[in-house]
Amino acid sequence: MRPFELQQPKTLPEAIALLGGEGARPMGGGTALMLMMKAGVYRPTRLVSLQKLDLSFIRNSESGGLEIGAMTTLRALEKSEFVESKFPVITRTLRTLSNVRVRSVATVGGALAHADPHMDLPPLLCALGASVVVEGKNSSRTVPVEQIVTGYLETSIGRDELITRLEIPAMGKRRAAYLKCTTRSADDWPAVGVAVALDGDQQTIFVSAAVDRPTRITSSQDIEKMGIDGDLHGSAAYKKHLLRIYLKRAIDEARKPAD
Repeated sequence: MRPFELQQPKTLPEAIALLGGEGARPMGGGTALMLMMKAGVYRPTRLVSLQKLDLSFIRNSESGGLEIGAMTTLRALEKSEFVESKFPVITRTLRTLSNVRVRSVATVGGALAHADPHMDLPPLLCALGASVVVEGKNSSRTVPVEQIVTGYLETSIGRDELITRLEIPAMGKRRAAYLKCTTRSADDWPAVGVAVALDGDQQTIFVSAAVDRPTRITSSQDIEKMGIDGDLHGSAAYKKHLLRIYLKRAIDEARKPAD
């Protein structure tokens, strides 16, 4: 790992200004970033820690949905009774996301900005119609989560921009489910993931892990047209087979009456 400087700004404008330099990267919990740095994938000369920013919160939005600060840990989200009462599908999903040690440090913003196609939250948030607020030096914009990831470990977020909060619209009468298939332990990276949101007869479906980003499909026929990526979790043919099975299971799961 190459040497780097660590900056710990106390305000959002200060953090954004520090990110403007060459070789700078933001750091939330650092669970994924540190591994990437050790592997030589990322070689930043400056890390900008976001730990001192006031971006850890879970609150009701004016429209009845959720607003979640980018520095909220996945564990805090998982343990929130408020979240479980409004979005139980998020709570269920987080319980098998990696392990407690990782969830206690990893952040919501980092889970989205990292853009690893094996992450569990992004496809579910896409299916729920969630958006993020992205702050830059002189601008603020709201971007659907569906448009954040542009490729493997690539996003539409600028070098000097930060995700500051996640916004999830109210569930209303919708029902949702997220299922994944792991080839080892239940909390391992998935071979495939399928997120479904049902609103009457309307279905919103996103698949992940088998492709390089959360990808919207309309039916099982779309699976046959997709460019499936094989990896250590399974071959392309195996993942395509799994997607057919787990799509049906996820739809059936979403249709189940609420507990």
